[in-house]
Amino acid sequence: MQSSGDTVAARQAGENAVRMLLSGPAGGLVAARFVGEAAGRDRLLTFDMGGTSTDVALVDGEPRLTSEGRIGRWPVAVPMVEMHTIGAGGGSIAWLDAGGMLQVGPESAGADPGPACYGRGGRRPTVTDANLLLGRLLPDAFLGGGMALDLEAARQVMAGLASAMGCSVQEAAEGIVAIANEHMARALRTISVQRGVDPAGFTLVSFGGAGGLHVCALAEALGMERAMVPVHGGVLSALGMLAARPGRQLSRTRLMLLEGADDAWLQEALEQLAQEGAAALEEEGVAAEEIEVVLSLDLRYHGQSYTLNLPWQGSVRNVEEAFHQRHRERYGHRMELPVELVNLRAAVRGGVLPVRLAPLAEGSAAGEAGRVRVAGIGEPVAHWRRDALPPGSVIEGPAIVTETVATTWLAPGWRCEVDAVGNLLLEQTGA
Repeated sequence: MQSSGDTVAARQAGENAVRMLLSGPAGGLVAARFVGEAAGRDRLLTFDMGGTSTDVALVDGEPRLTSEGRIGRWPVAVPMVEMHTIGAGGGSIAWLDAGGMLQVGPESAGADPGPACYGRGGRRPTVTDANLLLGRLLPDAFLGGGMALDLEAARQVMAGLASAMGCSVQEAAEGIVAIANEHMARALRTISVQRGVDPAGFTLVSFGGAGGLHVCALAEALGMERAMVPVHGGVLSALGMLAARPGRQLSRTRLMLLEGADDAWLQEALEQLAQEGAAALEEEGVAAEEIEVVLSLDLRYHGQSYTLNLPWQGSVRNVEEAFHQRHRERYGHRMELPVELVNLRAAVRGGVLPVRLAPLAEGSAAGEAGRVRVAGIGEPVAHWRRDALPPGSVIEGPAIVTETVATTWLAPGWRCEVDAVGNLLLEQTGA
């Protein structure tokens, strides 16, 4: 799996190790697009919330790529999915700073010892402990009942923090979740609003083991009325690696003013790149007739540092005008400066793999698995097991939906419908 969302033959991977650095998150975005397509939704804001961090990204038809990514403090100038990562996850530790203000993360309890509720010696409160104390995680339904959570251990570590804050255990837990949500909402705004994209027209897709617990609150914070918790959401990156297509992202730097480039020369240079990529795929066994090619250019105004990627449109005049329009959409203005060509690019992909999501069996719902108390809700809320929900099932929030690898908190004012393959399609009702 490559950072660009394409696969490469194992025997070739060792020669291109730098292209694997973001392979896990890339798998999640490929799968988000895959399940979104199955649900008829192709404009997605995604957040992958695991134990130590949250990755957010925008998928508008296809995941966006960048060649200006970073791993830690190191720039990595190979194509990779464009995403923003923050230190907020289920294991993020809550603490008070020198001024007595509550902070969450970026330090994490990790897998060992993990959150206090894991019963492995954790001594500091985490986001997972907070969700458990608020009733949104069920102590006997974690990992499908395969692991019991220690409610008392979570209460003890939270009590110490609450005492220092001068509040109740519940108020401390609510504060932790609110701060974690704000960190993630800010990251989602960075990848959307700050780039000129209104999230209201998108569907918020949550995955990772902890994502479903926060999806409704984040959608509300961004003014979004639709969300989705995909089937296999707790292990979505693995699904993406199965669904990803073989491919190559090739580039050549050609630094020059665009007006000095000849249409025929550009076309020939781009086609040479495409032929290189096609040859590599054919060596892997991909049939020539299955190969798809997308040609593009990295452009910028003369004197700028950052580029915008534009599809090649057959002529310099067409792509230059498209660049001016894209720049206006992205930054709110166009400039009367020469346009500079920086890179030629060819994205070459093999055919769609025969991976399909199995349809759910028809039938009637098995009924609620029980009723549980959730902080802030006057009456006990319904607990549903996801594997007992047939297609077409509709659940009104507040409710909790559990599965082996994740839990979804359906907040008040939200409705959930199960689609044909098992995705949970969430819609805000305003009730």
